[in-house]
Amino acid sequence: MLKDFKDFIIKGNAFDMAVGIILGGAFGLCVKSLVSNILMPLIGGLCKLPDFSQLHYAMDGKIYETVEAAQKAGPTVAHGIFINNTINLIIVGFALFVMVKYIEKATKKNEEEAPAPEPDKQEVLLGEIRDLLQK
Repeated sequence: MLKDFKDFIIKGNAFDMAVGIILGGAFGLCVKSLVSNILMPLIGGLCKLPDFSQLHYAMDGKIYETVEAAQKAGPTVAHGIFINNTINLIIVGFALFVMVKYIEKATKKNEEEAPAPEPDKQEVLLGEIRDLLQK
């Protein structure tokens, strides 16, 4: 049973999946930081808008300085956070798209360069017999 577990963990698919999940989590944090700390303040500054993450609508109709204050007071529609998360999704999706395309291209190139395997002796012999029978 221990050997079966070891074989399962070391298999390419399980190991590749684990590496992908770990890298994906780290990549997601980097993209979130990029969007929240760099892109959104730049876009907000160019558009003369406040920080998108602070855009909100308090359901009680009052105006609050921050989303957190509005959420403590009651139900709040935090559409700025939704905008940030949507931009995160677009960036991560595009990066994954580019990465998958690159990997597909590299894999296809390696498959094209690999020589066709030579048939074994039995197949060669059967082919010769077939050719002799056709004559």
